[in-house]
Amino acid sequence: MAFEGLADRLQQTLQKFKGKGKISETDVKEMMREVRLALLEADVNFKVVKEFVAKVSERAVGQEVLKSLTPAQQVIKIVKEELTDLMGGEQSKISIAKKSPTVVMMVGLQGAGKTTTTGKLANLLRKTDNAKPLLVAADIYRPAAINQLETLGKQLGIPVFSLGDKVSPVEIVEKALVHARENFLDFMIVDTAGRLHIDEQLMGELKQIKDLSNPNEILLVVDAMTGQDAVNVAKSFHDTLGLSGVVLTKLDGDTRGGAALSIRSVTQTPIKYVGMGEKMDALEPFHPDRMASRILGMGDVLSLIEKAQASVDEDMAKDLEKKMRTNNFTLEDFLDQLAQVRKLGPLEDIIKMLPGANKIKGLNNISIDEKQIKHIEAIILSMTKAEKQDPNILNANRKKRIARGSGRSVPEINRLLKQFEESKKMMKMMTGMSKGKKKGMRFPFM
Repeated sequence: MAFEGLADRLQQTLQKFKGKGKISETDVKEMMREVRLALLEADVNFKVVKEFVAKVSERAVGQEVLKSLTPAQQVIKIVKEELTDLMGGEQSKISIAKKSPTVVMMVGLQGAGKTTTTGKLANLLRKTDNAKPLLVAADIYRPAAINQLETLGKQLGIPVFSLGDKVSPVEIVEKALVHARENFLDFMIVDTAGRLHIDEQLMGELKQIKDLSNPNEILLVVDAMTGQDAVNVAKSFHDTLGLSGVVLTKLDGDTRGGAALSIRSVTQTPIKYVGMGEKMDALEPFHPDRMASRILGMGDVLSLIEKAQASVDEDMAKDLEKKMRTNNFTLEDFLDQLAQVRKLGPLEDIIKMLPGANKIKGLNNISIDEKQIKHIEAIILSMTKAEKQDPNILNANRKKRIARGSGRSVPEINRLLKQFEESKKMMKMMTGMSKGKKKGMRFPFM
C-alpha cells in the first residue's frame, strides 16, 4: 500500500513526543527535521516539503500549543490538518453538466492505465449516480486500445462508441456527442490517445477535442509509482489543457506516495479519484482528510463503512443477525460470511483501516494467506448438508472422509471447527452489544 514508509516514519516521529508534558521550540524543530526527512524520502517535491514544514512549525510554536495541557496531541492535530490541506482540503467531486451528456476527457501518457481507468470510472458513476455512461474509443494510435475498451465495455455492460482507427479522434468525438444526445446518455467518457512522452502533436489533438466537446472534466491519469515524474507530467498537461482533476492509479502498489502529496500543491489541481487495484470496481473517490488519517495511523472508518455498504448484502446481514439471536448459525452461514468479507478487498488492508491498528505489534507485516481461506472453503464444501447444519455429528470417520474430499488433513478440520465455535461466540457477543441500538450498518464477521 502507498504511504506505508511515510506513515511509519511520521508515526514513529510523533510517538516520541506523545508522553511529554510540555513541548519546547527545540522539540518542535527536532520533530520538523524528522518530518522533513520522512516527506523527502517519500519523494515529495522539495518546495512542497519546505512550505509544509514552515506552516506546521509556525503553528506548532504558537501559544495555544506550548501552553496546552496536551501539546503533543495539538501538534499531531496541526500535522493532520496541514497534511489534509496539502492534498486538497476536501473531496473534489466530478462536475455535472446542466444538460446531458456530461463530457469527461481522460488524458495521460501511455502505461498509466488510462483505458482501464476510463472503464472503471464509467462503472463507478453507474453504481454511485445510477448514470447511463458511454465510453468513447478515441485512441486510434495505440495497438489494441480500441479492442481493449470494447472488451471492458462488454464486460461491464456499458456501451462503447467506436469508428475504428481510420477516422480522426476529433471526428470520433464529434459523432459520439451526437450519439450520446440522441440516446439520452448521462456521461460521455472519452479515452484519448497517450504517448510515451509529451509532444506537440499529442497536445494539439487534445486541444482540438477540448475545443469541440467543451468537456466538463479533463482528468489526467497518472501512475502513482512514477514519483516526481508524475508531478512534471501533471504540470505539462495542466499548462496546455487546464486540467480539472487527477486520477492516481496503482496507489495500492509499493509506491512512496510522494506524487499524491505533491500534485495538488504544484498544479493546484485536485486529486479526484484513486485506483486501488486491478479489478473494475477498484476506483475510489479521493478524500484528503481520510488519507491524512491513514498516514498518521488514525484509521479510515468512513471508507471502511462505505466499502461495506457497497459490498455487503443487507438482507443477508439481517438474516445472519436473526440466526445469531436464535443460535442457528451454521457452517453454511460461516462460508457465506467468508465470501462477504472477501468482497471488501484484501483483509490486511481492511484491518489497517481500523483506528489504532498501527499500534498492534507486527500488524504492518501482516499477510493473510488467501490459500488458507480456500482450504476452509474446500473443507466446508466437502461436507454433507446435515454436517454443515450440525458439526456436532462429525465423528472420526466423517472427518476422514471430508479430509479425503477436500485434500486437507483431519487436524485442519478440527482447527476449523474450533474457529467456527469461537466465531459463533464472538458474533453472539457483538449481536448482544448492538441490541436495542438504532438500525445502522451491519458488518460481516468471520
